[in-house]
Amino acid sequence: MSVSAGIICAVAYWVFLMVDQNLLSWQCLSRPIVVAPIVGLLLGDFNTGIIMGAQLEALYMGISAIGGAIPSDALSGSIIAVAYTILVGGDGAMETGLALSMTIGTVMASFNSIVMALVSALAPYWEKLAAECKPVKFKIQTLVVAGLSAAVSAIVVFFGVAFGVDGLSSALAACPAWVLTGFGAAGSMMTAVGFGILLAMIWDPAICVFYFVGFICAMSLGLSSLGIAVIGAAIALTLFFVQKDIVDAKKSGGTAAASGPANSEEDFF
Repeated sequence: MSVSAGIICAVAYWVFLMVDQNLLSWQCLSRPIVVAPIVGLLLGDFNTGIIMGAQLEALYMGISAIGGAIPSDALSGSIIAVAYTILVGGDGAMETGLALSMTIGTVMASFNSIVMALVSALAPYWEKLAAECKPVKFKIQTLVVAGLSAAVSAIVVFFGVAFGVDGLSSALAACPAWVLTGFGAAGSMMTAVGFGILLAMIWDPAICVFYFVGFICAMSLGLSSLGIAVIGAAIALTLFFVQKDIVDAKKSGGTAAASGPANSEEDFF
């Protein structure tokens, strides 16, 4: 099962990498919330894929690549984490997979950087093709090289799933109970860490009050995430229309037209 699962995960990794990043210029199809459910479906456990996709997306949503520096590869980290959780199964497998995902993604990001450095050596040759106005030859060669470099990374994913999962499962089975408890606690905190990283990027004194309002709604009133999201969307739309009316009123000399709200709604949609 591990070898066949490794082949499935490697092919999925190659397809996601080629289609999303090399052909479509990154349309977010390689995000965990998309990748994890599909991998779960391919491995026969769609429900686990959906659950892990939501949690992994919360973990990786605050991690962005700055320039050529990729702190952690969300694609490989998600695929291997979902594969580990499904293949190992049992209590604590999902928490352990979440805890290991970031480490796996960091190692793969370092490996991909090495591959990218080797591919970059061909840049002068491709620049020469571009200067000679040979777009067809240039496009074919870049796609072939991109496919080969993605295949190299996919081979690493294959070995990680086919042979790494069993070894990791045996190693964890030999660990004391307190180590597994620690992995479970770390996995449970990963979602909070992801939201914390994202919050640090978008924090603004003008909107921080909504963070505390959401916290009170969740902890004191016991509202679900969907309920809080609906309330947040209603507040956001209200503020949008109010600010739109104010801007329209200033443009019209301080008197808002009677049809201002309706026009604002039409402009929004």
